[in-house]
Amino acid sequence: MTVNEYQNLAMRTLNPELDKKDVLINSVMGLCGESGEAVDIVKKHLFHAHPLDKDKLIKELGDVAWYLAEAATALEVPLEEIFEKNIDKLKARYPEGFDTEKSLNRIKE
Repeated sequence: MTVNEYQNLAMRTLNPELDKKDVLINSVMGLCGESGEAVDIVKKHLFHAHPLDKDKLIKELGDVAWYLAEAATALEVPLEEIFEKNIDKLKARYPEGFDTEKSLNRIKE
């Protein structure tokens, strides 16, 4: 499945009663909430001696993907475009791959 196919399939479950503004608000709020749930799983693993629940983490990351697809839909762009623009930014920032020095002394974009 491509990312754009994922976006189209995932958005079949988008609430049709939301207007574009509400879709955008819901998407960024959902990203925060689901990211927090993913962080909590890792926190419990690292600091509370819980075993890492990979299946639960995978499900939460899937929810993050859903809200990212919703944000792209609200912006009327294919999810692939968001991925491509991020790779372009990373290539410009780290043309030879990650570099600690470049990370510490980033040029303002």
